[in-house]
Amino acid sequence: MPAAERQAAAETLAARGLPIAVKPDAIVSGFMPMKTEINPLPLMRKLAGEGAALALPCIDGRGKPLIMRAYRFGDAFKSGQWGIREPMPEAAEVKPDILLVPLVCFDRSGQRIGYGAGYYDRTIAGLRAIKPVTTIGIAFAMQEIPQVPATDRDERLDFVLTEKEIIAI
Repeated sequence: MPAAERQAAAETLAARGLPIAVKPDAIVSGFMPMKTEINPLPLMRKLAGEGAALALPCIDGRGKPLIMRAYRFGDAFKSGQWGIREPMPEAAEVKPDILLVPLVCFDRSGQRIGYGAGYYDRTIAGLRAIKPVTTIGIAFAMQEIPQVPATDRDERLDFVLTEKEIIAI
């Protein structure tokens, strides 16, 4: 997908916003895009402008859930695993209410495939054990497949947002 089309898709998501109300004190965790993933930053910028507090994930080690750290546009980053930009270690750890979740592919039952390490599945399961949390996969429409092979360890998404539609699971 050409860069201009990827950017247009990201801007479409941002213009549409989230399919749920975001309370003024809500914490929304986004992510820093890798390679040609859809870019969540325009949507995160919009949410921050509407009063949401932001967070970004930090990898704490293989087999562990992600640590979500508070983030504001303009904050400094460190380079994490795979060169992904992460908040600095001194940024506060937070428990998000809404997670924007990256994915490689998804289906309409809310299953997704990520990059295979299970970080988001462990993180979502841990958060759901302590509080209600809404998970929103963001992707290009072309990443949809008929059925994702899933296991008991896989956490379903509540929504998937693409440049074409909002899919409520």
